Amino acid sequence: MTCAEARAFAQDFLPLVAEAPSERTLVLAPPFTAMAAMEQALSGSNVHLSSQNVHWEGKGAFTGEISPEMLREFGVTYTIVGHSEPRKYFSESDEQINHRAKASQAAGLIPILCVGESDAQREAGETERVIRRQVEQGMDGIDPAKLVVAYEPIWAIGTGKTCASDEANRVCGLIRNWVGYPDLTIQYGGSVKPGNIDEIMAQSDIDGVLVGGASLDPVGFARIANYQVKAEV
Repeated sequence: MTCAEARAFAQDFLPLVAEAPSERTLVLAPPFTAMAAMEQALSGSNVHLSSQNVHWEGKGAFTGEISPEMLREFGVTYTIVGHSEPRKYFSESDEQINHRAKASQAAGLIPILCVGESDAQREAGETERVIRRQVEQGMDGIDPAKLVVAYEPIWAIGTGKTCASDEANRVCGLIRNWVGYPDLTIQYGGSVKPGNIDEIMAQSDIDGVLVGGASLDPVGFARIANYQVKAEV
């Protein structure tokens, strides 16, 4: 979104989530250019700010990159690292992603580490191998208590294909076991929308969601943020 679009979004979105349960953490991740506008729009609200990426050095000759300290100036508390698009389009490696996560934690920011397999990898039966490698290499030297892991199966992002909630839950459970930290916060991302959020959040190992296209509509995204899990009878 542009700065004007981000301000308009916040104006529509914030009243719809003002009464969200206090134990839920709501986070918006605008592009870098809209960061200042969004910081101002979110001031005094219950919504936190995240970047869509971050560089691993605090300073130096890295034209076009954004350091953790630059982000802190805008009140950013989270950083997305290892998203499927930078992995795919810019060939980000697990080592680079790990550096981004480490730099985030060193600056007092909480990285949201994204992992996930492609359609070809899933069809080849390599889902568990690929994700375990991404988790282990991406989390090398990382404090799991100050981390969010987001499982986003690439084949279910913007494709119309949906990962069944029980399968998403199974993979999230595997990630929790591999990390060995029961309180690790694990999100699911992949065609999350108002129509399936309640079922997704009813799963035992899914603590939250990383929302893509559905987050661009303030009303729909508010419905996701205000999900309702039915009590078992």
